[in-house]
Amino acid sequence: MNQIYRWLGTTRQNMHQRLNRALKGAEEKEQLKVILLQVREDHPQMGCKALYRKVNPQTMGRDRFFDFYRNYGFTIAPKKSFKRTTDSTGVIRFPNLVTGRELTGVNQVWVSDITYYEMNGKFYYLTFIMDQYSRRIIGYSASYTLRTENTTVAALKMALRRLTGDEAVRPIIHSDGGGQYYSKEFLSLTSGCLRNSMCKNVYENPHAERINGIIKNNYLTGYHPTNFSDLRIKLKKAVYMYNYEKSHGAINHCTPIEFENQLNKELVTLQ
Repeated sequence: MNQIYRWLGTTRQNMHQRLNRALKGAEEKEQLKVILLQVREDHPQMGCKALYRKVNPQTMGRDRFFDFYRNYGFTIAPKKSFKRTTDSTGVIRFPNLVTGRELTGVNQVWVSDITYYEMNGKFYYLTFIMDQYSRRIIGYSASYTLRTENTTVAALKMALRRLTGDEAVRPIIHSDGGGQYYSKEFLSLTSGCLRNSMCKNVYENPHAERINGIIKNNYLTGYHPTNFSDLRIKLKKAVYMYNYEKSHGAINHCTPIEFENQLNKELVTLQ
């Protein structure tokens, strides 16, 4: 192999670095498509230059972002149907394991999504993982960028503390098709303990979409974070208030924590 690298005028290390950069670029493109669809709904007339400044992509410069923006149909007044014009290298799609599934307890299905939060003219990114049965947010993160290690990986590491290792069935982690959900860092965490599931459109991940709106609109907007450090503090408060204080009709008008405590008591009684 070293001889092949010499013929190519490169080294093994250089080749791996180039491949990793290409994969990171593909992951960011896939997640940017999801984020930009959200932005386009909220800001129908926001132009490409303003989006570039707010989104702050890490793997592409301004010209490449403009090409991406046009090629994927994000120009102002886009067509209703979203059409992919090219395939990104390294894209992985998992089947939808969730739609139509009846849940009977916690740690059966976790749903996740990444959304943006606009502050001081710039976008920051919020990642949530929620137990679909109890509605409890079990993992979350706030980040400057869409880098995997600061979004899905950070949130998933928090959520995995929930598992004891003696679960009869591995939980399903259900998400959109964004790049952070098939990155090698994310998949290395899900391997052996979770089952990956993906939706084809937002209508197949409604619980995760709903939690985005609740935390942003019902909590953070009222808390008025002023900088990134403040956003992280206020996000922690928002998640706490949601888990411990907000009741849900779908779980007997309990808060997520109250509902899980009731489930635990019932399990103890049965034993």
